[in-house]
Amino acid sequence: MAQSMKNLGMTNTPLHIIGGGLAGSEAAWQAAEAGIPVVLHEMRGVRGTEAHHTDGLAELVCSNSFRSDDWQFNAVGLLHAEMRRSGSLILSCADAHQVPAGGALAVDRDGFSAAVTAALEAHPLVTIVREEVTSLADKPWDNVICATGPLTSQALSDVILELSGEGHLSFFDAIAPIVHADSIDMSKAWRQSRYDKEGPGGDAAAYINCPMDRSQYEAFIDALLDGSKADFKDWEHVPYFDGCLPIEVMAERGRETLRFGPMKPVGLTNPHNPTVKAHAIVQLRQDNALGTLYNLVGFQTKLKHGAQADVFRMIPGLENAQFARLGGLHRNTFIQSPKLLDRQLRLKSKPSIRFAGQITGVEGYVESAAIGLLAGRFAAAQALGREVAAPPETTALGALLNHITIGHLEGGASQPQSSLQPQSSFQPQPSFQPMNVNYGLLPPMEAPKADENGQKIPLKERGRAKKRLMSVRALNDLNSWLDGQKLGERESV
Repeated sequence: MAQSMKNLGMTNTPLHIIGGGLAGSEAAWQAAEAGIPVVLHEMRGVRGTEAHHTDGLAELVCSNSFRSDDWQFNAVGLLHAEMRRSGSLILSCADAHQVPAGGALAVDRDGFSAAVTAALEAHPLVTIVREEVTSLADKPWDNVICATGPLTSQALSDVILELSGEGHLSFFDAIAPIVHADSIDMSKAWRQSRYDKEGPGGDAAAYINCPMDRSQYEAFIDALLDGSKADFKDWEHVPYFDGCLPIEVMAERGRETLRFGPMKPVGLTNPHNPTVKAHAIVQLRQDNALGTLYNLVGFQTKLKHGAQADVFRMIPGLENAQFARLGGLHRNTFIQSPKLLDRQLRLKSKPSIRFAGQITGVEGYVESAAIGLLAGRFAAAQALGREVAAPPETTALGALLNHITIGHLEGGASQPQSSLQPQSSFQPQPSFQPMNVNYGLLPPMEAPKADENGQKIPLKERGRAKKRLMSVRALNDLNSWLDGQKLGERESV
C-alpha cells in the first residue's frame, strides 16, 4: 500500500507514474531531479506478470543488451550518448553494471535492476507504491504518466481503451520488414501504383515495385518454406487473423497464394522491360514522412531475423537492402500514438495523462527509456508552470518523438489487430508501426565526398561518413536543446 510521501519538492502536487519499468523509472528520475515530487506506482510486488521474475524496478525480461554503444556510426549508440547528456538514470546504471559485450552495452541484469531500484528508493522526492492501478476515473491526479509497457494488465488496458475513445489499443502487432530507401536498386525496381491510381495526395507512383520471374518466385517460395521460424512464447497467446497472416503461413497454404495476395503482378508495367509481364511483384510503400524508409507490403513474418535477411535479399532490387527493422508477429500493447498523442506525449482527449515507453510504439529497452526521459521532462515542466520544447528532429530523441507523434504515414507496414476488430481477408490496413531508433528516422544529409582534411572518401565508405555527420549534428543540436531548458548535464562533442 501507499507509503508516506517523502519531502515535497518545488511544487506540492506530485506527478503520478504508473509502471516501474525502464520508461517509468527514467521518467520518475527526470522529474524528481527537476524538483518535482513523484509517486511511482508498480504492480509487481503485489501482482506479477507472465514474463517478470522479480519485483525490481527496470527488470530486463529478455536480452541483457542495450545494443551498440557506438555513437558515431550507430543510431542506438547515438541515443545512448544523448541520454547520457540528458542525465539518464537508465544509462548511468547500465554503465555502472556493464559486462563484456564487444561494441555493445550489455549489463548484469540483476545488478542493473538493483541499482535503478536503489537510486529511486533513495531519492528524497520519489515515493514507490506497490499496487495495481485499475482505474483513473476515481483518482484526483492532474499530472500522470502511463508507462505500463507491452504487458499492461487487462484492467488497465480496458481503462486505456476507454480513454482513447476509438478502440485503438493493439493487443499484438504483425510487423513487416522496413528497408532504407537508398539501399534499393532502382535499376531493377521502379515507382508505380497499381493501374497508376492516384492516392489522396495525387501521387500515381506511390510504391516501389520489385519484379520476379517464375524461377525467382519458385526459389523465393522454397526459401520461405525452408527458413527457420520463431515460435510464440507460451504466455503470448497471439492469434493469427487472416488479414495479418505471416507470409510463410500464406505460402504454406499453396505455392500460388502469394501471387493472389501481396505479390499479385497486376496493374503494373516494368519500365526496364515493358514487354515482359512479371510472374510476381513485391511492393514497398513509403513508411515515414521523410521518405527514407519503405516497408514490404504484406510481408509480416515469423521467420527468424537471420533467415529474413537472407530470404528477402533474394527479391530483385533488394539484393543489398539495408533493413531498418526486420519483421515479426508478437504480443504487444501499444496505442495509436500519432492519432492520440500530442508533441508533449499528452493524450489529446485528456491532457493530464501522458504515455511513455513501449506502449507509445517504440521498440527496445533504450527507446522505451528515452521516451520515459522525455515524458518525465515534459511533465516536470508542466508542474513548474513552463514549457519544454520537443527536442530537435535532428536528434535521436527528437526523431523517435517525431515517429510516434507526427512522422508516421498512414498505410504503414504493420497491421496491429485489436481483439475487437478481427480481419477476414488480406488487405493492407492503415496503421502505425512500432519502431527501433535508426538513421532513417532522422532528416537526411548528403554523404560527404571528402573528410575533414580534404582527403577523398572512397565511395563505399561515404555511408559511414554520412552517419557520423548526422551523429555530430544530433549531439550539437541536443546540447542547444539542453542549454535552453537547463534540465540536464552537457558534455562537448
